[in-house]
Amino acid sequence: MNNPKKIDVAYVAKLARLALSESEAARLEKQLSDILEYIGQLNKVDTKSVEPTSHVLPIENVYRDDLPKPSLTADEALKNAPRKENGFFKVPKIIE
Repeated sequence: MNNPKKIDVAYVAKLARLALSESEAARLEKQLSDILEYIGQLNKVDTKSVEPTSHVLPIENVYRDDLPKPSLTADEALKNAPRKENGFFKVPKIIE
């Protein structure tokens, strides 16, 4: 019978368009086996009393104060525009 981990590694390598040597495939099979074994251990942990959470740490937005600053004039903004018309950027029409 074929080794399921070998099949999984070959399948993922094909999806990722990776050409793996036999030694690379063997190394990845071992790593996949270790990962799945660890996940098996985690599945045994009793989490019935643990509330679901989307983040381990509290999320806090770090915004700076919004302070007004001088901005570019229309002429300055259009100075390096490849094409302009009536004080606006001129771009190719994309909707027919």
